[in-house]
Amino acid sequence: MSLLGGGGMGVRRFALAFVGGLLGLMLGATADAEELTRPNVVVIFIDDMGYADINPFGATGYPTPHLDRMAAEGRRFTDFCVSSAVCSASRSALMTGCFHKRIGISGALGPKSNIGLNANETTLAEICKSKGYRTAIYGKWHLGHNPKFLPTNHGFDEYYGIPYSNDMWPHHPAAIAKRKNNPNAPISWSELPMIENTTVVNEKVQPDDQRQMTQEFTRRAVDFIKRDADEPFFLYLPHPMVHVPLYASDEFVGKSGKGLFGDVVMELDWSVGQVMQAIEDIGAERNTLVVFTSDNGPWMSYGDHAGKATPLREGKGTMWEGGYREPTLMWWKGTIPAGTTCDTLASTIDLLPTVAAMIGAELPDHPIDGHDIRPLMFGETDAVTPHETFPCFYSGQLQAIRNERFKLVFPHKYRTLNGHPGGTGGLPVGYQQAVADKALYDLDNDIGETKDVSDQHPNVVAELEAAAQRYRESLGDRLTKTKGTDVRPAGKMEPGDEKLPLIW
Repeated sequence: MSLLGGGGMGVRRFALAFVGGLLGLMLGATADAEELTRPNVVVIFIDDMGYADINPFGATGYPTPHLDRMAAEGRRFTDFCVSSAVCSASRSALMTGCFHKRIGISGALGPKSNIGLNANETTLAEICKSKGYRTAIYGKWHLGHNPKFLPTNHGFDEYYGIPYSNDMWPHHPAAIAKRKNNPNAPISWSELPMIENTTVVNEKVQPDDQRQMTQEFTRRAVDFIKRDADEPFFLYLPHPMVHVPLYASDEFVGKSGKGLFGDVVMELDWSVGQVMQAIEDIGAERNTLVVFTSDNGPWMSYGDHAGKATPLREGKGTMWEGGYREPTLMWWKGTIPAGTTCDTLASTIDLLPTVAAMIGAELPDHPIDGHDIRPLMFGETDAVTPHETFPCFYSGQLQAIRNERFKLVFPHKYRTLNGHPGGTGGLPVGYQQAVADKALYDLDNDIGETKDVSDQHPNVVAELEAAAQRYRESLGDRLTKTKGTDVRPAGKMEPGDEKLPLIW
């Protein structure tokens, strides 16, 4: 690799940027010079990864060298949250910069769903397209499977992937076990399709296809980065793993020595390394932001096929910290300070307004909930969270509300293993139902949410109660049967809309 970044494309990019900088100095900040310095953006979104599933956040059973490198050359975010601890809700918030409740998306949409992301919402891809970016997504979408809801109708030039979770298919281990006991037992899932743009290219994804998904999505991502490398790009790489059922390619099966889960994480780490290498191959490592995070915490009932959220409480499907606080890394050589940690509250909803600010794009003209977090990303002195409060919605319920330090939990039912081990071999055990009492937790000193300190901080309780009521009135709350006044509808299928052909 040359000192200019490696490869002919890298040399050309460097030269163009250098000339553009000289023009900027001589003639002022021209539009051409601005275009040459617009940063690329890559978001790698893992499915169901626990807070402690990679080495920079405490994993020790298997190596993750490329994520270690991201942390060493970039910044860890230890208090980075998603909007809700479930697939579609979380992804809708990432794409729009809004709390999922605001835009009418909850839960995990499946093949029988007739809703999806509304065309009136502005996505991160559309923000980038407005400034001339190439855009692509390879992986799991999960914001509506019918053509009107697919990524190419929401700002992406290219899409190749699955429309919802990889377990929504007849080959789920639980379905196979069910059929072993009763060969005629009904299976509630259609076949899982693979889609390119809006066309089904594989009607029946098979286990062998799933074993190759991480490799194939990575290959396409690398090709996209290197193609037309002098044009700015936004790449969204939402891997279906580590969502069950787990699959790894032959290259990684058995490699970790810690079971299939470790193998799968190592292959995802390999994917991160491939993306970083492709960025360096085009000489763009000093002009590309890479974000690595997850949609929610571990699916704990799957035991040895699930990750861990240590030291956080609970996991996916709850709004305890283990459900919605995600292991997050950001890498941008020369811009994000190397080897640093940010323990300040931030969220996936902040990525859209942050990217918009970085590339000079206009924000949507409707309300969003995210904020520009460049001061946190760039390690500015005395940078603070832009979130005075952060609501914790799950299944339409406002189950908790927090600020930078404290979290007020409201009485609600939640699922738990209650200290029991999860399942083995890809099969889950059942959860127990528990009831959370009203309590205030000091997250700075009790990240595991074990001790109620409401008696010591009555003013904090009152402030968070007042903020919670404002969220209820604005976004609604099933716990208190409050209807929100500022909720926008999800997109809906209308008569005459094309439907994705599904095989049952």
